[in-house]
Amino acid sequence: MREQVVCKTTDLKPGDMKSSYFGKQNVLICRTLDGEFYAFLNQCTHQGAPLDKGMICGATTHTSTPGDYHYCRKGEIIRCPWHGREFDIKDDGRMLANPTKKLPSFKVRTEHDDVIIYK
Repeated sequence: MREQVVCKTTDLKPGDMKSSYFGKQNVLICRTLDGEFYAFLNQCTHQGAPLDKGMICGATTHTSTPGDYHYCRKGEIIRCPWHGREFDIKDDGRMLANPTKKLPSFKVRTEHDDVIIYK
């Protein structure tokens, strides 16, 4: 099993993300508002934008009332900086608009104050 420390837990506050390297691969480390860590290839599946230049945000859902939308899932969505593609952090990096596509992901664990990615 290949593994590597990619950052410290204190490097990311809940709702933050940062790029790092896992071997030669540029990876995106995300920390959701509940404090969990996730890791993905730092490249949008659409045209290769560096996702760390985007943002972590939420999503909108609509109700049965026309024009009525609610903001939800705050801190669980990665938005691409180039074309606004959105990926679900907690659902293995699945694209919201096309759930058959997803970001390549990595397994993550923490030990003491280290964030470790492994395959």
